[in-house]
Amino acid sequence: MKRLIDAQLKQWKNKSRRKPLILRGARQVGKTWSVKQFGKKNFESVAYIDLERNLQWHRIFTTDLNAKRICAELEVLLGQKITPRKSLLFIDEIQACPRAVASLRYFFEEIPELHVIAAGSLLEFTMKEIAVPVGRVQFMHLHPLCFAEYLAATGNSQAASLMLRPPCTVSGTIHDLLSQELRRYFFIGGMPECVKAYKETASLQEAFEVQAQICETYRLDFAKYTPQVDKTCINAVLTAVTQSVGSQIKYTHLAQGYSNPTIKKAFDLLCLANVVRKVAAADPGGLPLGATASAKIFKALLVDIGLMRYLSGMPVDVEYSKTDLLHIYRGAMAEQFAGQEMAVSQKGELYYWSRRQKSSSAEVDYLAVVNGAIKAVEVKSGAAGRLKSLHMLIQNYNSLPGGIVLSSRPYAELPDANLTFIPLYFTFSATGGTGELAD
Repeated sequence: MKRLIDAQLKQWKNKSRRKPLILRGARQVGKTWSVKQFGKKNFESVAYIDLERNLQWHRIFTTDLNAKRICAELEVLLGQKITPRKSLLFIDEIQACPRAVASLRYFFEEIPELHVIAAGSLLEFTMKEIAVPVGRVQFMHLHPLCFAEYLAATGNSQAASLMLRPPCTVSGTIHDLLSQELRRYFFIGGMPECVKAYKETASLQEAFEVQAQICETYRLDFAKYTPQVDKTCINAVLTAVTQSVGSQIKYTHLAQGYSNPTIKKAFDLLCLANVVRKVAAADPGGLPLGATASAKIFKALLVDIGLMRYLSGMPVDVEYSKTDLLHIYRGAMAEQFAGQEMAVSQKGELYYWSRRQKSSSAEVDYLAVVNGAIKAVEVKSGAAGRLKSLHMLIQNYNSLPGGIVLSSRPYAELPDANLTFIPLYFTFSATGGTGELAD
């Protein structure tokens, strides 16, 4: 599978002042596969160690953190040379050994010419407990396959390339083709194993079975979060978030029989594990948006739209047959998709606008930073006249250069309304996403 991160990894490899790289992301988004493929294509050898499966190897990091000694001992265990500039040292599941995380600074200081990548699924939990060597490491985040990556993986390379270009007018035939592919993506999602299952069998049901397995793996991970939080509470919160995409989150609505502090801790742990993504309300009056992000007013997304489908329990036969993508699961699938694409294009920084007053309330689905300017983004199937909140936001904030309406309609510019209607499938590039799917 071609991934956007491939080009980013090549850029990292060729930097003159390169630092050890930590690749973050939820479980099963393809971190291990991506790094191994990158290593095979760009190095003479890959020295791979898995610290979750080989607990006895933790002892290498328990004495001093001398990078040259660590490399020498790893060479003995692996039975291979680790040669700077020629070898990639890949430390997988590094969260299982906090001392290994701490050792990365010494690789930077003592063997800067050696390429080192570390990856972990629950890394954020370990990083809470130790002092991360800030300034001595670089971070990247891997998400599930975005729509362009999905198209490339399923044999539609030309369509994938189109999704990485600026939004434009396409023929009715291409519009219909992309809309049908997007419908399938809604239900398959971007988890690599799910896409692989569909690619090999052309069966949605096969992809659904993989989704069930991944969700079961996530639930087994809940045991690793306890005794911090009751795992039954975490499971209830996860299900409730899945059913609340597009709505403001209130802790009391996420789980019955638990106190607000307990529910909040469960929600925060799911965010820490990258299974749930928090989307905070922010003021679009200026940058950075994070400076005005609200701690109390927020929405939430799932890591993947396919897992959302599974966890929500939606009737597939009913929802899949709906003609307008914006109507599937009351519009929540479209909002999840837009947020998931924007998590990549906005580099993980997701916000929306919300105005709560006694007499009325107004809300715009997302705020995007595109070319240094803030743009309002609404996911809607209606006409321009029905976008009351979006019009209000643009009128109240003169600094906004206009609004983007993601819909099922073809591309259209409405200069009088200061709006651009963009097909939902163009979300990534419409919100500032760039990149290439290199061979």
